[in-house]
Amino acid sequence: MLLLLGLAFLAGCQGVSAGGSKQPQAAAGQLSVSPTALSLGNVVAGASGTASGSLTATGANVTVTAASTNNSAFSVGGLSLPVTIPAGQSASFTVTFSPQTSGAASASLTFTSKALRSATGETLSGTGTPAPTHTVNLSWNRSTSPNIFGYNIYRAVYGNPCGSFSKINSVLNTSTLYTDSEVTDGTSYCYATTAVNSSNEESGYSNIVSSVQIPAQ
Repeated sequence: MLLLLGLAFLAGCQGVSAGGSKQPQAAAGQLSVSPTALSLGNVVAGASGTASGSLTATGANVTVTAASTNNSAFSVGGLSLPVTIPAGQSASFTVTFSPQTSGAASASLTFTSKALRSATGETLSGTGTPAPTHTVNLSWNRSTSPNIFGYNIYRAVYGNPCGSFSKINSVLNTSTLYTDSEVTDGTSYCYATTAVNSSNEESGYSNIVSSVQIPAQ
């Protein structure tokens, strides 16, 4: 009888030990992309234009393993994959649009991750334009103000003085160079730029370059 009680006691201990070995699984985070639709505007066929976006992890860390588009005219960069985004933080990326022909183009950009939803998408669009007959190449000095994120470029028809200015860049220009390829032969123009900071605050116009004459032919 003592031997049988000893076996029953050991069996009970083994059952308790097996039950205590289970470990809770960590919850998966969520991945979001901003903006959900990204336009790269007009780009001359054979050239390239870029725009930026960001990925944000919430709830838990998220590891992004791949990024791809379904149109070879669009490519994604700026991320060294795989990359782990901590919960509550973001990682930026760039999209390059390189049209080879004229016309509207679109694509779906898909990020593959270990998030709650394994695939996160963004729609892309842009328009390839024919090579222009004439272009105006602009350059300016970088702003010395803090936290400058980029520049806007404005153009007006010159009529002594300049007419009403309109913004001609479809996305914020991050360099101090810009080529205006949508000019009309035989027309004179005025140009100015503004600086935009990280809070999306825009400066006044820079010095204005006036009476830029486009040849008639």
